[in-house]
Amino acid sequence: MAEAFVKTSKRDYAYIADLRSAQRVLEQLPEWFEDYNNNASHKGLKMLSPREFLRSSMEDLKQVRYN
Repeated sequence: MAEAFVKTSKRDYAYIADLRSAQRVLEQLPEWFEDYNNNASHKGLKMLSPREFLRSSMEDLKQVRYN
């Protein structure tokens, strides 16, 4: 799983980022993580972002509990 995350990070974020200094990279990391978790679709999550997948899973659980 970690290898896939590193590969995706390099392909989708680091490749097009400002990498002139370690400080600049560290400043960009929160934006990359935010995008990765909120917007980027993941094949292993049925093409949903991690947060979309969690929301969907929680809604499914609520429906099971209340039905």
